[in-house]
Amino acid sequence: MRASIEPPSAPQSHSEKHTMNAEQQLPTLGDSEQKMNSTLQMQRDAYLKEGIVSAEIRIDRLQRGVDVLIKYNEKITDALNTDFTCRPREVTLLTDVGAGIAPMKHAIKHLRSWMKPEKRPTMFPFNLVGGRSRIEYQPLGVVGIIAPWNFPVNMVFAPLAGVLAAGNRAMIKPSEFTPATSALMAEMIAEAYDPAEVAIFDGGPEVGQAFSNLPFDHMIFTGATSIARHILTAAARNLVPVTLELGGKSPVVISRSADIEKSLGRIMTGKTLNAGQICLAPDYLLVPEEKLHEVIAAAQKEVAQMYPRILDNPQYTSVINERHFERLNGYLAEASERGQKIIPINPAKEDFSTQQGTLKIPPTLIPEPADDLKMMEEELFGPLLPIRTYNNFEETISYINSKPRPLAAYYFGDDKEEEAALISRTTSGGVCINDVIMQVAQEDLPFGGVGPSGMGAYHGLKGFQTFSHAKSIYRQASLNIAKLGGMLPPYGKATESTIKMQLKK
Repeated sequence: MRASIEPPSAPQSHSEKHTMNAEQQLPTLGDSEQKMNSTLQMQRDAYLKEGIVSAEIRIDRLQRGVDVLIKYNEKITDALNTDFTCRPREVTLLTDVGAGIAPMKHAIKHLRSWMKPEKRPTMFPFNLVGGRSRIEYQPLGVVGIIAPWNFPVNMVFAPLAGVLAAGNRAMIKPSEFTPATSALMAEMIAEAYDPAEVAIFDGGPEVGQAFSNLPFDHMIFTGATSIARHILTAAARNLVPVTLELGGKSPVVISRSADIEKSLGRIMTGKTLNAGQICLAPDYLLVPEEKLHEVIAAAQKEVAQMYPRILDNPQYTSVINERHFERLNGYLAEASERGQKIIPINPAKEDFSTQQGTLKIPPTLIPEPADDLKMMEEELFGPLLPIRTYNNFEETISYINSKPRPLAAYYFGDDKEEEAALISRTTSGGVCINDVIMQVAQEDLPFGGVGPSGMGAYHGLKGFQTFSHAKSIYRQASLNIAKLGGMLPPYGKATESTIKMQLKK
């Protein structure tokens, strides 16, 4: 789940009682850089001094994360509602708080088994004389976490679960576009952790840039593909390994075998959750041409049941800020200018031009969009849903493969051949069958993209492994294997015998 990083909002004074002059108002970037570098060195020193990071220590750190999320859950809902101007309490508790707690609990439950050394087969003939191979997972050290605005709590605590489970320290850069939530998380992190364990640094893009320049032992970035290029460039200067969780245009293929009403219920639930501001949200539909009107009617029916009203409905999320509001409306304006049919789903016939204090856009269908519209070229990240049609199922495979590889692909239907074709002949970060988004809730499934939708993966065991170093360890037998095998000079018959065995077909 990702969102882009944007220019910083205007700074606010710390206190009305203590008015500062312009020179004193905020710390300079130099001060922030110095503090980040000092914290990184402090965490690295503490990590080295600690030595072996026991399961008990890791579980304690994870449990503190669970405890602080539970303690602050209502404050988190208030902060996110402030940042979004309208963010449903239920959405925040389910997708930010609950989804932040789940990976930490999962790690606590499975950590001891994850930490066990893995025995690996030893090559012949070394295995016959007592040679043994294994892998041990070792902490990396200090991991940097750059989080987005769309699920700002979840996207800190979900990767933090893997980071802490692996025995690391962490430094966090939250989004500047959720200032109330970022400030609250700073309070939460300070309460739950010593800064030598976990530290957080707020600020705009310039702080984010300085943060990404730090010589971490690993860094995970959740955000836009365009920003990811800058992150990789910065990380390359210090050869920092990077996990990128990005996004893309995730397609939904509706089969002729699908139950249209059931399918659209699930699709529109995913599309309207957080007003579509989810990296895994359905980005466009591919439907049989004769089913187009049925699909549109089902989408309208399902949205009307969920949201009889939208403008004054506290359960429908607002677009995060003016920039994204204008971007989404720009897509619609371009489509309208091109004579494209646009279908807002507005059950109460509300006037969205009169809204005060929110930036809501109703779920909007765009049937048969021109392929060169911006909405068909850029990730939507909002409640707009283009619908393309196909005649032959093969067209869906060709169309998906003609586009950059997405974070997710979705298939609705009961045709096993079609399902297999979508899974095996298209490439995406993950696939979900007969639902959308739910794959991210499966802690034992790796979560990540491929190509422009991401690099690397985390969640569950995969997260533990991503934030660990898999150290190869080989224990040699007491016999001199090299001498017995003729691998030491002077070479002779034993050498030739070994070579002959190696070259055998």
